Amino acid sequence: MEKALRVYAEMLRLVRRLPKDSRPYYAKYARENFVNYRDFDASDSKALDELFHRAYNHSLWVLNKYLVDESAAQKLKEICLMDENV
Repeated sequence: MEKALRVYAEMLRLVRRLPKDSRPYYAKYARENFVNYRDFDASDSKALDELFHRAYNHSLWVLNKYLVDESAAQKLKEICLMDENV
């Protein structure tokens, strides 16, 4: 659960790097996705890892769409792609 909250917080930080007019959409999109997965089985570490990996990859896609440097997502990468589940 703690890792999921860290991922969500970092995604919201990345949303702030997007153009002003697109921020509300992506903030809402991130929230809706996290709400949809709140009942996800936390004991299934493989599925959680896949979910975090998708969150990271989607974030990169959005950053690239708005020409934001991918290095902005370095902290998200560290959180999402670390081997242990927190």
